[in-house]
This record gives sequence, C-alpha cells and structure tokens, in this order.
Amino acid sequence: MEEHSLETFQQACALPVALRARFFQKQDREAIRRICADTGFLGHPIDPVFEDRELFADYLTRYYTDWEPESTLVCERDGQVVGYLTGCRKPIRRFLFHLLYNPYLFFRAFYRWWAWPYRSSTRRYLRWVLCKGWREVPYAPRGVPHFHINLLPQARNVASTRALIDKFLAYLVASGEKSVYGQVVTWGDRRSEKLFLRYGFRVLDRRELTKYRAYVKSPVFLCTVWKDLAKNPRLYGSCSHRRPTTAGAQP
Repeated sequence: MEEHSLETFQQACALPVALRARFFQKQDREAIRRICADTGFLGHPIDPVFEDRELFADYLTRYYTDWEPESTLVCERDGQVVGYLTGCRKPIRRFLFHLLYNPYLFFRAFYRWWAWPYRSSTRRYLRWVLCKGWREVPYAPRGVPHFHINLLPQARNVASTRALIDKFLAYLVASGEKSVYGQVVTWGDRRSEKLFLRYGFRVLDRRELTKYRAYVKSPVFLCTVWKDLAKNPRLYGSCSHRRPTTAGAQP
C-alpha cells in the first residue's frame, strides 16, 4: 500500500477529535434513558408507539445502568452523551433481575393503563408485549455476553459505532470471553446479512416484529448476530478500503 493511501485510510478510520467512547459513569444514567426513548421507534422517538418513556427506559436500560454498569459504554461529542452501548457479561444476573423486576413493571403498566389513561397506540403496544412479543424474540445463545447500541442521529456514523464496539470487544477479550452476540433491527434496505458478514458477525436467527406493521410498510425484523472473538476480536478483521457508509443499531 502506498504511503499516501495508508495515511488516507488511517484518517478515514480514526474517531473524530470531538467524539470519544468511554465507560459509563453514574452521571450518564439520565442521558442513556433519554436516548433510549428518543431512538426507540426505529431510530426515532418512541412516543407515537408508546407514550410512557419512563417505563420504556426502565425495561430496556435499568439492568445495564444499575446492575452491571461496568459493561456499559457511552459515546460523547463535545462533552455531551450522544449514544451508548449497553453490554452484559453476566446473563444469569440479568435473568434474575428481570425475573424479579418485570412483575413490578407489569403492575405499574396495569395501574397507568387506567390512571393516565394510556392512549390507544400505547395500549396496542402493551397488548403486543403480553401476547406476541415473547414469541417474536429470535434465538440467542445461552451464557454468551451480548450488547445493544443506540446512537442519536448526529452520531450515527462508522467512526462512533466502531469506537464503541471495538472498546466493548476489547473489554470482553480482556475478561476472557470467547464470543458475543447482539440483536439488531433490520427493515427495507437497512442492514443486510452482507453488512453483518463484513463486520465479522454471523446471523443466527431473525423474526418479524409485528408491532411495527401499523407504522412501516416493509416488514421489520429483529436479528440475532453472533461473533467469534477468537477469530476476530475487533469490529473489522482486516484493513480494507471498503467500509459501510452507515452504522448504528436501534432497538
């Protein structure tokens, strides 16, 4: 590779000076909850689908920020949190958390159903959670660390996504983990299997999320993607000029 080409490639792969990935701190908790709600509907605010932002953030982020904060990272831009990666190395602890906490969330939702009262879109979402949601979760390997990443629009780029994931993968490898999986949403032409293969992930399973049928014309799928860290401990396995132009998984 010629010297000028190598320099150009290194500049393209580098994280912008204004962006940095770091591990979670207690003061990041509210920012993570806000971003979770602001990106909960296919990268947009969850409000049209589910109005109870507090309950939504509790279900999706409380374990990671309160029970296993050491496995969570944030992405900062000019000192502001613009994205996060929630990770888990302790699946049994997470299972116990949801076993104990989910009934509490259920009774909160039941009370607010009548006390607020919830509008029709929120009630439809809750009916999906109770009747269909558990059947539409794709297969995930047991006992394997996992992660989920959410980014605000201004941070949805290759550099910030790579910085978060590479830092998390390095953390897993240093902790002796051998593999990792994530669950990401795909629809239309967003994120094909070829993109996951380029990142070194393999698609294990995918299921359609019917909760979005009233809002999106094309089917929306939740995919489980898995990566062998022994073979490839970074987001990119080798240097290549061919990079995806967009990145960032949404819930």
